[in-house]
Amino acid sequence: MRIAHLADPHLGFRQYARLNARGHNQREVDVGTAFGRAIDGVLAERPDAVIVAGDLFHAVRPTNSAILQAFREFARLRAALPDAPILLIAGNHDTPRSSDTVSIFGLFHDLGVHVAHQGARRFSFPELDLAVLAVPHQALFEQPRPALEPAGPEQHQVLILHGETPGLFGHDRALAEPGGAFLSEADLGGAWSYVALGHYHVQHEVRPRVWYAGALDYVSPDPWSELREEHTRGLHGKGWLMVDLPEARVTRHAIEAPRRVLDLRPLDAGELSAAELDRLLAEAIEAVPGGIEDAVVRQVVRGVPRAVARELDHTTIRQWKARALHLHLDLRRPERAAREVGMGAPGERQTLADTVAGFLRGRALPGGVDREQFVAEGIAVLAEVERDALEGGG
Repeated sequence: MRIAHLADPHLGFRQYARLNARGHNQREVDVGTAFGRAIDGVLAERPDAVIVAGDLFHAVRPTNSAILQAFREFARLRAALPDAPILLIAGNHDTPRSSDTVSIFGLFHDLGVHVAHQGARRFSFPELDLAVLAVPHQALFEQPRPALEPAGPEQHQVLILHGETPGLFGHDRALAEPGGAFLSEADLGGAWSYVALGHYHVQHEVRPRVWYAGALDYVSPDPWSELREEHTRGLHGKGWLMVDLPEARVTRHAIEAPRRVLDLRPLDAGELSAAELDRLLAEAIEAVPGGIEDAVVRQVVRGVPRAVARELDHTTIRQWKARALHLHLDLRRPERAAREVGMGAPGERQTLADTVAGFLRGRALPGGVDREQFVAEGIAVLAEVERDALEGGG
């Protein structure tokens, strides 16, 4: 029994202002390309079943092009693997927050895809000796939660969830994707053959038989933290998982990245003049293997006074930005200046989410309230407001 486990395609994700020749946002095109390449890999391996563990789309109201691509890719799967069940759950990005918003997931029923987008659903496939409990994001907020236990005579018992496992981020929540459901040890404690997780964008084994497949492209607000975490785990890019049951042997399948995402080695401005820093930046940019053309690039420079930043060669910087798909030149103030203006950690710029988190951590709370969960839920509300604004605008 072989199961392909994918998660977090985030079709319709848009970032930066660059358009392709057809007038489509280039990053949206990239994300669609990544999903297509993952499906190519799945078709080549011909698994017995396919799981997509949430966040198929980046927004509740995806773009027409995202809907069309999702339909085409699932149709490809259905045609090439007519006997393989395809299971899809809704993640937090896919889930409407009001009852009068109709989910797009109903579209995929007509393709023969087994969909869970509201309540938990249990599917049985006797011919494969397989039972699947598919639990979408919304079901994890029901009171009480659905019973997350295996059921039925099938040998292979699989659970699909989309959420945050205990201790996933530790004290550093830079990688945290806001808006997810919190999963408890009890939620994961059943005698499952395999638990297929979505929501965390880096491939990760939580414990034996419990895995995050990771996203298929860099679609989080902080791709640089994803790169750092992948480097720490010895991963090279994105992909999907193949699971062999009953042993639950997991094999990583990488996909070719549609675009390079680069975080260059940080530079220290020290006591350099603007002209000297210009030369240092030029050396760093020109030393990038393969160049920065069409890449998403960040260059951090620490200890840059305002006066030096103003005097940099901005004409050359604009030329670099034209060569890359996106160049984020992250000029950070000297440590003393950062402390004086009260902007958090020395040399670091706080995001709005960081500011909100700091405020919530300082609030007095009633007894018995878990502070970190309180903070995380506050950040989730902020993310939902931002998403609502984006959805309302398009």
